[in-house]
Amino acid sequence: MSGSGSAGNPAGRRGTGREAGRVSRLTGWWSRRGSAAKVELYTRWSFHFFVVIEIASIGLVPFSEPDDDPVGLPLTLALVLLVCAHAVLNAVLSSRALDWALDRRDRPVRLATAQIALTAGGALTVIALRATGVLEDPAVATAVVTGLVAFSLGGIVLCVRRPRRMLYVVPATALATGGAIMAVGLHPAEGIGSGIAILFGGYGLVAACGFSAWLMKIVWELERSRDLKARLAVAEERLRFGRDLHDVIGRNLSVIALKSELAVQLARRERPEAVDQMIEVQRIARESQREVRDVVRGYREADLRVELEGARGVLDAAGIDCAIASPFGSAGLALPDEVQSALGWVVRETTTNVLRHGDARRCAISVREEENEVLLTVENDGAGQTTGAGTRGGSGLGSGLGSGGGSGLAGLRERLAAVGGTLEAGPGGDGTFRVAARIPVPRTPRMSRSGVDR
Repeated sequence: MSGSGSAGNPAGRRGTGREAGRVSRLTGWWSRRGSAAKVELYTRWSFHFFVVIEIASIGLVPFSEPDDDPVGLPLTLALVLLVCAHAVLNAVLSSRALDWALDRRDRPVRLATAQIALTAGGALTVIALRATGVLEDPAVATAVVTGLVAFSLGGIVLCVRRPRRMLYVVPATALATGGAIMAVGLHPAEGIGSGIAILFGGYGLVAACGFSAWLMKIVWELERSRDLKARLAVAEERLRFGRDLHDVIGRNLSVIALKSELAVQLARRERPEAVDQMIEVQRIARESQREVRDVVRGYREADLRVELEGARGVLDAAGIDCAIASPFGSAGLALPDEVQSALGWVVRETTTNVLRHGDARRCAISVREEENEVLLTVENDGAGQTTGAGTRGGSGLGSGLGSGGGSGLAGLRERLAAVGGTLEAGPGGDGTFRVAARIPVPRTPRMSRSGVDR
């Protein structure tokens, strides 16, 4: 009883709709992004979070200095300021380097040089303070020096054209830092410890940062490849249309040219047959006009089984998992030609929409028999491609299917209306987008015996 009361309560439905709208606005900034954009956003915020990690793991270490040391507080503040400046500069460098990796800006050479200078200057200053006894705690000096150097290596790897060179840069940097510590007269254990820490920490950060940047580039390249495949599919469809148009009017234009030339020759000889030839030219011209109009409006027949197999091939090539459930086969369900043509155009239009818009990973196409009608559904999980929900006979197919005459949604409506069909389009469950076409078809014995081949 409570369920039926809630379903019949308009105020409850409006409240549920407003709640869903607020949730959609809160999550839309993420769900509307493509896969590559999501990976890039995650990668960038990971590098930004390195600022917090560096300050928390290194910047707080100087506070372990004894409180009774008169130099302790100013020195602690200076070291914390050094670590904070280093962390912020490294984050800016990482962001610019990621833009360079995606070919959006020039390589940040100046920022990389400034980062190297700040790291070298800061590390040498801390080593000098430790050697002169101003910084008494060896743990603080080791933590600051190794932290500055290791985090810098993670940022520098993003600016290198050949990251494999970092395999030699990391041990060279560890050796140079350890040698500098021992060169100022400090205990060799401090130099060896700092070198080992830089070696392991540097390799870890270089591997993590380098792999993250490489993964982001690969994902964007896959995204561009997918867009290219979609554009190629559209271009192939345009070529097919051009071939159809040529097949329709090419022969007729040739006949018109020949008969016109013949009419000219007959007219020069004052033969009455010239009139007959011009009448024939007029007839062929009108027939060509009608055939061209049929091609443009898409009223030429399309084979549903061929369109289903074509949709599977195109979507699979674009990296979209396509599942088709249909009773059509060599001995499958029989439908009138005009019904197959209308459903074939729905498959073609919706497949093009999935390719060109949204971020679909899966697409399910099904054709099944219901009571005195045939139902075709196309459902994909790229709901970000759509705007608004539709209702039967008046739904919106999203940005991919326009409302221009003879194309997109208007074209599908016309084709379905010609056979008494209707169209539904709108968001489905679980973030999907669903297009459904229904065409009434009288039940025949062959349809009753047919099963759905999944």
